[in-house]
Amino acid sequence: MLQQSPFFQLYLARLREFVRQPARIFWVYGFPTVLAVALGFAFQNRPPAPVVVDVVSGPGVESLRAAVDAHNARLASSAEAAGWRPTIVLEVRPEAEAVKRLLTGKTPLVIDPDEGAKVSFRFDPTRPESAAARETVDHVIQRAAGRGDPVATADVLITEPGSRYIDFLIPGLIGLNAMGGGLWGVGFLLVNLRIGKLLKCYIATPMPRSEFLGAILAARLTFLLPDLAVQLGVGVFLFHMPIRGSLWLVVLLDVAGALSFAGLGLLIACRAATTETVSGLMNLVMMPMWLLSGVFFSYERFPAAVQPLIQALPLTQLVEGLRLVILEGAGIGRPEILRVLAILAAWTVGTFWLALRWFKWS
Repeated sequence: MLQQSPFFQLYLARLREFVRQPARIFWVYGFPTVLAVALGFAFQNRPPAPVVVDVVSGPGVESLRAAVDAHNARLASSAEAAGWRPTIVLEVRPEAEAVKRLLTGKTPLVIDPDEGAKVSFRFDPTRPESAAARETVDHVIQRAAGRGDPVATADVLITEPGSRYIDFLIPGLIGLNAMGGGLWGVGFLLVNLRIGKLLKCYIATPMPRSEFLGAILAARLTFLLPDLAVQLGVGVFLFHMPIRGSLWLVVLLDVAGALSFAGLGLLIACRAATTETVSGLMNLVMMPMWLLSGVFFSYERFPAAVQPLIQALPLTQLVEGLRLVILEGAGIGRPEILRVLAILAAWTVGTFWLALRWFKWS
């Protein structure tokens, strides 16, 4: 009988333990939802913020201010341009104060105008906002001086759902939560049981090791599906994120990713004897994936030399697969999806095989 099996009883115990601790419910379901909502509103479509720059007080300030005022007036009179071109705000300060603000990161650009002479820009070229501010102000100055546009251009603005940052972010957050739940929900639980001497008690029972570990894994997958529903619900109903591919394929990818992370968590915890040890190992494994796997920005920004390593990470594959299905409508037969599933399956099989060989009860 299934109900009398060690697997089923341990599975029920994990579920009861979870629902009786409200803090766990919040961190599994509440925190990812709050994070998605906060980041979604922070990066939703809206007009660009004004470019606020510092200007060194001097004789050329008034001519610069006139050019900027004309630029802002043109934006105010053009509804289309005002929707995406930033206005410019000038803050006139003494030179020493303006330079200090630049060095401390409080302003992206310092302008030093001279009446009838060249204009000097001081900025950090490694800061994207500084380079963008420099180009914006330089364009305004040159246009005020009479520079024309010999080539006519047209702007085609694309802002529909599917191309926004929040659409890029939601699949990343789904993958991130699958990683956190798999590593902490499996690995930390086993170490706590080992510290509490509970694993030794299981040795005296006629329970196979596979059923014990399988029950923990089954409970983790049970918690995963409602979490996926919450994340997708936030994206679809709150931010109108499209799901262009099959919903069952999204579930399949999330389950495959969760299995690979559960295997990693099991492998990390198979011999760890203290919470300090397992916490350090968890962070050692998670930190590279946080930074490299393209959750918050594209992993293509990293050098080509590290791309093979990035592609081998399970979080990279999970997030990439989710974006392909959700945003591009990829199907199960697409080679990229098959590669994602193959890499995640390799991580799952490899980590579980090693964990079962190295696992110790005490």
